[in-house]
Amino acid sequence: MTPSPSTFVAFIRHGDTDWNRRGLIQGSSDIELDEEGRATVAAWRVPPDLEGFDWLASPMKRAYQTAEILAGRACPTDARLVEMCWGGWEGRTIPDLRAELGDLMKAWEARGLDFQGPGGESPRMVQDRIRPLLAEIAQAQRPVVAVAHRGVIRAVYAMATGWDMVSRASERPRDDCAHLFALDANGLPRLHKFNIPLTES
Repeated sequence: MTPSPSTFVAFIRHGDTDWNRRGLIQGSSDIELDEEGRATVAAWRVPPDLEGFDWLASPMKRAYQTAEILAGRACPTDARLVEMCWGGWEGRTIPDLRAELGDLMKAWEARGLDFQGPGGESPRMVQDRIRPLLAEIAQAQRPVVAVAHRGVIRAVYAMATGWDMVSRASERPRDDCAHLFALDANGLPRLHKFNIPLTES
């Protein structure tokens, strides 16, 4: 049975920042889009699948700037969409952490949904804070485009598919795409359409 369009939520990751290009972990660090990131987002086109959706964004600069460019107007924000906090590892690179911590880093990464940097959040914690927002969207019966972050999208994808974040995901969310989920009456997401291009092929 095809779900009602009012139960849909689509996630789009923000455009790139200088930290993205340098491979630095951003997490809760509030980095804005750089000039190239703005130009890239300006070239994106919202797919017809999302026509008539309301807009919502993470309050972090890189996300709400992306939303404003795509929507052509200021968009409301919700703090539950912020990126997963990496604590003391923000500003570092994953290769550097793996080289420095060795087997300890491997053990941390093997925790999957419970992987957590020092003083940071785990994907499971992100799921816990995003779940009430998804329930509110389902109850309002208004489809929403949420401009957020890779960690948030991965957490919702794991909720929708049962992915444990230890094994390899069957699909990988691309950054230049929208990811459409159908919500049941309680806000539980189900993957509906993944990797909808924002760029023309």
